[in-house]
Amino acid sequence: MANLSVQLAPKSSVGLRLANPVMTASGTFGYGTEYSHLFDIQKLGAFVCKGTTLKPRDGNPQPRLMETPSGMLNSIGLQNIGVKALIKEKAPIWARWRVPVIVNIAGETVEEYAALAKELNNVAGISGLEVNISCPNISAGGAEFGAHPESANRVTAAVRTNTSLPVLVKLTPNTGEIAGVAAAVAEAGADAISLINTVRGMAIDIYTRQTLLGNRTGGLSGPAIKPIALAMVYEVAGAVDLPVVGCGGITSGSDAIEFFMAGASAVQVGSASFINPRASLDVLEGIEQFMAREGIEDISELVGAARH
Repeated sequence: MANLSVQLAPKSSVGLRLANPVMTASGTFGYGTEYSHLFDIQKLGAFVCKGTTLKPRDGNPQPRLMETPSGMLNSIGLQNIGVKALIKEKAPIWARWRVPVIVNIAGETVEEYAALAKELNNVAGISGLEVNISCPNISAGGAEFGAHPESANRVTAAVRTNTSLPVLVKLTPNTGEIAGVAAAVAEAGADAISLINTVRGMAIDIYTRQTLLGNRTGGLSGPAIKPIALAMVYEVAGAVDLPVVGCGGITSGSDAIEFFMAGASAVQVGSASFINPRASLDVLEGIEQFMAREGIEDISELVGAARH
């Protein structure tokens, strides 16, 4: 049988080994418990929970979701139960799971990220943190933390200082400096980099002459952004010596394999789960079938294959 296992935190003392390279994307799979009756979540490589903040958040005004050609716009606004409720209510469930659980964290200040990392350190059931730097930096006039190398570096360093858990940093595509941002978070101590988060977008109702999302703009995801994500993964994989996790429009095994060949060591399945709750397992099965057909014995043989 082919070896599908992946080590996402080779420089960490605790490591983050996945049985296979297929993960869920933050914000598209809730806390995992919502899907547990639909299929065996333990078959996944890892599960990433929805974005978590220090205090509970109600999120943005409705409407929050709308379909677009080959994708969707969302403006959820990080609705979540808050870190204390997550530790009390969700972590004990995750502690009984075999699949590693990674908590996505989000803040409006560097201090909030640091506090979240400290709260979640050494909590049973949590195997790693994914740092969402697509959040608005309120001390910088609302620009995303991930838009500039300097602010991305500060957030990553603050998290790294306050946790012994493996740290993944999720990059925003809404920057012209993606390689520079990746290098900055690597220098600050990230164990791996995931990308991309959603692309900023908008839709307008031409009859009411109003924007269709309650928050005016939202994040575009789905197959429409796959070529953007693939190009950015290719660029970042060439800029850092860290495992890269590809995300953006993956709906099939062949999509995932493109990301591996661009340099990703693992992938996240996101919006596809809204259409097909079993999408992540379908992607995994597609990878296995491709490897069997091509006589590939180890997933590492695919990583960066298109970079030569």
